[in-house]
Amino acid sequence: MTLHDLLFLAGAGLLAGVVNALAGGGTLVSFPALLALGYPGLTATVTNSVALWPGYLGGVLGYRAELRGQRRRAAVLSVTAVLGACGGSALLLLTPGRLFESLVPWLVGFASLGLLAQPWLRKHLGGEEGGRTSRLVYAGVFVGGLYGAYFNGGMGVVLLTVLGMFLHDNLHRVNAVRAMLSLVISSVSVIAFSLFGPVRWLAVAVIAPASLAGGFLGTRVARLMPPAVLRGVVVVFGLGVAIALAVR
Repeated sequence: MTLHDLLFLAGAGLLAGVVNALAGGGTLVSFPALLALGYPGLTATVTNSVALWPGYLGGVLGYRAELRGQRRRAAVLSVTAVLGACGGSALLLLTPGRLFESLVPWLVGFASLGLLAQPWLRKHLGGEEGGRTSRLVYAGVFVGGLYGAYFNGGMGVVLLTVLGMFLHDNLHRVNAVRAMLSLVISSVSVIAFSLFGPVRWLAVAVIAPASLAGGFLGTRVARLMPPAVLRGVVVVFGLGVAIALAVR
């Protein structure tokens, strides 16, 4: 790669880290960047998944304050996320998945609109009672893990929509749990793709540190936003991701 290519990937990694820390969807920044440099689709997908892992770690570290008091909640939901991520990783490596890819824009768009209607949905569908999480959140997190490991684009929007519906808490604290689950799902993908996928490690070496810095930066930006503004930003970005996926 030329110096221009390296700088291009580093910039994409930084922006992807910021976007993932805010709500998810950074893949729609870094994945097209890899495609633009000539990487085949599957190679770009697995390389991107491995390269963005430090960005998810940066997001979790940046949300340390919001994660306090949520250790049990995050641990229980992480088990469900791992199961979904194992299925999604196997699906990507073993099948072409053309049908699933055609559904991705609809899934992201539906999740974004669900987040917009989140207050109404939470009121009518219920949530935590007596400290027990609604069973529906586990099904949603499992699907989020399956989807996130398979494609990753818009994973954070899907997870934040599910968690926001069923967890009665401040949106910033819910977003912190979303960041933890995104890290867990990404970790499963990294292990599977590193062992069995066509990862391009030079691209990983460029994008990974940039995404880590972006993850730290993104949490600081998100913390400055009121919950209603954060929800609006996520909805707008999520719909943009859905349109971009449909066009692609």
